[in-house]
Amino acid sequence: MFNRVILAGNLTRDIDVRYTQSGTAIANTAIATSRKFKSQSGEQKEETLFIDIVFFGRTAEIANQYISKGSKVLVEGRLKLEQWTAQDGTKRSKHTVNVDNLQMIGCNNSNNSNSSEQPQSQYQQQAQTEPQLPVVDINDDAIPF
Repeated sequence: MFNRVILAGNLTRDIDVRYTQSGTAIANTAIATSRKFKSQSGEQKEETLFIDIVFFGRTAEIANQYISKGSKVLVEGRLKLEQWTAQDGTKRSKHTVNVDNLQMIGCNNSNNSNSSEQPQSQYQQQAQTEPQLPVVDINDDAIPF
């Protein structure tokens, strides 16, 4: 089976980071995504979805440091169903996305004006699926300037 989700949108709230007893960071927030379409009557409409997302480990710490409510991000991860019993005894459930890769689309962090100059790989999990550019070995004597 294949369970992969890719979303681009804006964070709807600041990141809430917590740590497990073993010291692993877990960050929760949500992302808003929208699409524009024409209805059957030809009217232009927009549909917005709000999806809870969860970051783990170093990605959670980096997300907490560099992005906040309103930040534009692209996330890739897997869909997970969370189920629990509410205080009134009713069974509740929701879908969340457990994020594997995070890419910042725009930089809204005023605390670090140079954060957009950081290498993009710093904001992604180690399990990188994008191809890497080959390293080219050039002799300095071969360069004409």
